[in-house]
Amino acid sequence: METKTDVESVIIKFAGDSGDGMQLAGSLFTSTTANIGNQLATFPDFPSEIRAPHGTVAGVSGFQIHFGTSGVYSPGDEPDVLIAMNPAALKANWTHLKPACTIIVDVDSFSPKAIAKAGFEGNPLEDDSLADYKVIEAPITSLTKSSIADLGLDNKSVVRCKNMFALGMVFWLYNEPLEQTINFFNKKFSSKPLIAEANITVMKTGHNFAETIEALPSSTTIAPAKKAPGTYRNMTGNQATAWGLLAAAKKANRDLFLGTYPITPATDILHELTKHKWSGVKIFQAEDEIAGICSAIGASFAGDLAVTTTSGPGMALKTEAIGLAIMTELPLVIVNVQRGGPSTGLPTKTEQSDLNQALFGRNGDSPLVVLSASTPSSCFEMAIEASRIAVEHMTPVILLTESYIANGSEPWKVKLIDELEEIHPNTADDLESWSPYSRDEKTLARKWVIPGTPGFEHRIGGLEKEDVTGNVSYLPENHANMIQLRDDKVAKVVDDIPLQRVKGEKANRLLVVGWGGQFGILFGAVSGLQKEGKDIAFTHFNYLHPLPKNTREVFSNHDRIVVCELNNGQFADHLQSQFPEFKFERYNKIQGLPFKIKELQKKFNELLEEK
Repeated sequence: METKTDVESVIIKFAGDSGDGMQLAGSLFTSTTANIGNQLATFPDFPSEIRAPHGTVAGVSGFQIHFGTSGVYSPGDEPDVLIAMNPAALKANWTHLKPACTIIVDVDSFSPKAIAKAGFEGNPLEDDSLADYKVIEAPITSLTKSSIADLGLDNKSVVRCKNMFALGMVFWLYNEPLEQTINFFNKKFSSKPLIAEANITVMKTGHNFAETIEALPSSTTIAPAKKAPGTYRNMTGNQATAWGLLAAAKKANRDLFLGTYPITPATDILHELTKHKWSGVKIFQAEDEIAGICSAIGASFAGDLAVTTTSGPGMALKTEAIGLAIMTELPLVIVNVQRGGPSTGLPTKTEQSDLNQALFGRNGDSPLVVLSASTPSSCFEMAIEASRIAVEHMTPVILLTESYIANGSEPWKVKLIDELEEIHPNTADDLESWSPYSRDEKTLARKWVIPGTPGFEHRIGGLEKEDVTGNVSYLPENHANMIQLRDDKVAKVVDDIPLQRVKGEKANRLLVVGWGGQFGILFGAVSGLQKEGKDIAFTHFNYLHPLPKNTREVFSNHDRIVVCELNNGQFADHLQSQFPEFKFERYNKIQGLPFKIKELQKKFNELLEEK
């Protein structure tokens, strides 16, 4: 059998009902791919309902992975291989298939009732509507049942294994080993060896089926990517955020405290931290969002590195308490994993629409620092950075991630704690020169005092503070002074953050501006056009307030500027207010989905060609 080795990257999408195990199949394939050493990017996409309507397009759950030797910047636009476990999965992806795409379907699921429920007028496997694609009709359900019929499992348990048949086929198709997944099942179901045996047997059956059918004459090998030496692991954005917070607490020599309330898609940060109680992390799952953040403020007052995690609706409830943290000038990290809004909105879909909320969503003049992460692995660095700024500048910091990178994953090079920069909490150590609201000359930050420290007794609270003493004050002049001091303190953070970087410094025709989790897709789109010789540059923001001090200089070097974001233009509005001398054009997408490289490149080419 001939094995092809000339493919640099491939996009695969697993799609089926929300109960078909597509997320598990995709995650197991991702783990093996990461272990081999490929570059990869993933995009899990699933319904909001716990049990979405069976057999409907609305109930389709998908997991897309783009993996390869090089050039993997995003989960990809359209799959090279689609695994459709039922007609609805095929229908949901009908408009997102590239010519000559390989479609593997569970032919057993294409009953007349299922076909009609998915919205097809006829059987797409019989009416030539799939003539442009390479369709593999695999009897996945029936072969799953026959392969483990002698194990004595009930029908429900048997059918649950069919996702492993599809996974086995894909493992063969891309010449990837089964051992890691076999070990996973043996470990996960060590107390239920029959379940482990069933899943492993079905996976091997799918692997053997793919090897023997003539429709798949050969498998393809994708070489590992060239990477810096080190230990790598597959990491989601939420996992990386949790690990970054753990690392920051260690570097600051503080206990980590998480006060939170579960909310999609931020809950996995809570779940991940509970796995690391050995580290000394203290976790409080509160009765509501308000209690979560208030407990974190209390922990910060007591001297912990305090964190609260949430999404947009939870941020709305935390608003008053964020103002309390600003008034008391205590360090606090607030992680907002953005999702589609407003209100309950699109709980499992991605969006970047909470920027205005982060910048302005409080009563009074209440400035704080706003950061964003750009990739799943960068959530680690930005969680550390948010923690550093919070404790060194004595301010709340909002870290914006988003569902796309929080649930997505990529290889992350494991870092030793000694490789990370130290964090220096702004603690009081000189009683003679200390007052509750006396300030550091450079940063304007007040000192952090642990309650009970002899001689450092003081009061803080939500009422306006008198400058220096911290006593309650209603004097108009003092209020104006304190408002300005808090604003100046946040503004001075600009002296402690890196300058803004540009890819394509010699280009001056068009500057593409992005922020947050769409970095990889924007980078891939611009890089492709730069290789074609187009006069285009790219800059991406992680520091949203305050903005890097060279931002104006970056903008001044380009004829046109287009800001791309998954909202209705919030960052463009922010930039326009800060730099009114420039015109910021907008390219927005508000569909609960990330950008696609081809749609971005189409827009950029239009802008480049306009006179």
